[in-house]
This record gives sequence, structure tokens and C-alpha cells, in this order.
Amino acid sequence: MQESQRIQKLVSVLNKTYASQKLGLRRSNPIQLLVAVILSAQCTDIRVNQVTESLFKKYKTAKDFASANSKIFEKEIFSTGFYKNKAKNIRAACKIIYEQHNGKLPNTMPELLNFPGVARKTANVVLGEVFGQVEGFVVDTHVKRLSQRMGLTQNVNPEKIEKDLMQKISPKDWWNFSTALILHGRKICQARKPRCLECPVQKLCPSAVVFFPELKLAKQ
Repeated sequence: MQESQRIQKLVSVLNKTYASQKLGLRRSNPIQLLVAVILSAQCTDIRVNQVTESLFKKYKTAKDFASANSKIFEKEIFSTGFYKNKAKNIRAACKIIYEQHNGKLPNTMPELLNFPGVARKTANVVLGEVFGQVEGFVVDTHVKRLSQRMGLTQNVNPEKIEKDLMQKISPKDWWNFSTALILHGRKICQARKPRCLECPVQKLCPSAVVFFPELKLAKQ
């Protein structure tokens, strides 16, 4: 099997496996999604959803977040980790949205990247989820780990990983495959103990035989 065929098959299988599943950040509007994604850095979606369940009842608009009391807001998001930086970035980003964009989230990558605390991962999530615009890959910790294990990149920098994935995978699959990798990383290809014996792409993944030598990579 040629490398391009292996990658195409891997993408196809994972996309089908997770076709009916979605990422789990809860929100009621685009501003809350931006906030939730910022909070999710180095934090699980489960924890973020626990925090935002009450947070989003209090803060609904960009103006709400921008005018939040910094000390109170820090306490409210404390359990998501890195709370001081997150609070500062969220309030600053929402101030820009309120003052320069009439309270509405802009829909371009350059504008989103101008916000404090927003890198390409966050921007890609927002553009895809809110506007249906797919400009690249959502490279979170799961996508980073899996793309390396699956032989899709040798880079460690998220932006370089994203470029590698964009070169090797068809644009029509970028969004679905990003989502599939994240879900697969949570459920099967976990950081410490990947469950390769249960993995639907074990024969297409070069790392499966590293973790479980009894498995054999599909013939090339």
C-alpha cells in the first residue's frame, strides 16, 4: 500500500467512525464559544462545561465579558487552570469585539488572530463551528499526538503540524478529520495507554506495532 493510499484509508475510516459525534463544548452563541475554546486550553471539555454552566448564565455578550470584574471572573474560571491569563485574554478580546466589531464575532482568520489568547487552533474552531469556514486543522494536544503517532508529521510545532496535514489530506476532509482525531485521541489513542487492540486503524498506524508488537502494520 502506497503512503498516499494509507493516509486516504486512515482518514476515511476515522471519519466514518466518528461521523455522528461532535465536540463537546456547550454554548448559546458565538461569543460564548470563543470563551469556551479559550478556557479549554490545557483543560478538558468536561471541566470547561462544568464551569460555563453557571458562567454563561451570567455572561452572555461581549460587553458582559469585557466589563466583568477581573478578580471575580478569575475566581469563576479558576478550576480551568491558567485562570489569570485566561481571564485577562477573554476580557481583552471581548472588549475589542464590543468596541470595534459592534459586539459581533468577526469571521476572518486575521481578525480572530488579533485577539489576545487566540491562536490558529482557537480561530479554526470558531470559524468552522460558527461560520462553516474551514481554513485549516484544529491542532490541539490530541491532534498533535495522533498525527505524530500515525506518521502524518514529524513536527512538534502546531503550525508546522497543521501545514503538514493540509498538504497530505484533501481540503474536503480537514474539518471532519480534525474532529475525528480529537475524539479518537480522547477515547482510544490516549496519551499514556493507547488502546491499539480496539483501534479501527491499527493496521494503518505505524505506532500500533510499537505499543503492541504482536500487531502487524498492513503490507506496504
